[in-house]
Amino acid sequence: MFTSIKIENFRGFKSFELQQLGRINLLVGENNSGKTSILEAVQLLCSRNDLDQLTEIITNRGEDFWDDDGKGEHQLDIRHIFYDHEIKPGSKLSISANNNQEKLNILIAMLPANNTNFRYKETKISEENVSSNNEDFDNLKKLGFIIEWNQNELPPDKFLLYISPDGGLSIDSIMMFRHRKSLSASIIPKTQFVRSSSLTIEKMIDLFDQLVLTPEEKIVAEALNKIDSKIKRIAPISSHKLRYSLGSRGGFLVLLSDGKRVPIGSMGDGIWRILGLALAIVSVKNGYLFVDEIDTGLHFTAMSDMWRMIWDTAKKLNVQVFATTHNSDCWKSLAEIAQQENVTDDGIRIHRIEKDKSKSIVFNESQMVIAAERELEVR
Repeated sequence: MFTSIKIENFRGFKSFELQQLGRINLLVGENNSGKTSILEAVQLLCSRNDLDQLTEIITNRGEDFWDDDGKGEHQLDIRHIFYDHEIKPGSKLSISANNNQEKLNILIAMLPANNTNFRYKETKISEENVSSNNEDFDNLKKLGFIIEWNQNELPPDKFLLYISPDGGLSIDSIMMFRHRKSLSASIIPKTQFVRSSSLTIEKMIDLFDQLVLTPEEKIVAEALNKIDSKIKRIAPISSHKLRYSLGSRGGFLVLLSDGKRVPIGSMGDGIWRILGLALAIVSVKNGYLFVDEIDTGLHFTAMSDMWRMIWDTAKKLNVQVFATTHNSDCWKSLAEIAQQENVTDDGIRIHRIEKDKSKSIVFNESQMVIAAERELEVR
């Protein structure tokens, strides 16, 4: 479990720190203060050179493009993960974290081929791989996109990808490095990112299939039962044809206490959101859960049950949670859990993110409770 995180030159952050992290960390702050960027930064650190995670982070924001030279190559516009949306020789970003046992760091740098710093003397970029008719590309055509991941004093895990003539990172070239993930899969912690739009039907069915006949399957059913006591069981629809015939809220049936089987789409957005959260957290045992706008689709009366499920499951399965909200009912419901529970060393925290500040403002359990009781605003 991370105890502190430092972000440098990533998206809107020149330099930023999160300290006093707990098992549950709720990020609050104004729009465009960088809350989602923090979730992405921690996910990127946890990925340990899993380039699928980098691709997901970039494409989910629409920061990708197809080149216009007739080849139709799909590329990532990597400028936008760097501070001020700019890359040049020497540009670099880093994300580092400490936990009780080790220090982790990921460095992403734009270095010319003849650079001898950062132990990249062996890096060579072939001129033919970056040939271009674009005269403005002269400063970039020998530029390498280099990722280095460090854990304590172990030798760094690093590799190079070429920048395309369009200044992007080819997704085809990323695919070539997928074999690296299998080599280090045993040390990559499980992560799941739940966005405000919730998980897709396909993703939720896949996660449920992994839980069938395990103790975690029961946790999912119990989570839904807390929101609607009539729900006894849940199961994916076995027919492939029916599975995708129920729109954006399909793919599952719930068994009610009166014996009726009902499509989950009939139960409302709140049930769908809770199902996604429950599936996500039980799928990342000993890992990390990231949730953007965690209160999406939930009535304020359901938020205490949602946080209870998140807290109990996070403790039981050793999951660290990072979430965002704009909703006062959401953080006040979390304060109720902090007041009722003996949080011991795990901790529940609210972090207020403010623009142009180098650190978050941290509210621990007692401060959260006092703020809620006195109607003080922490957002």
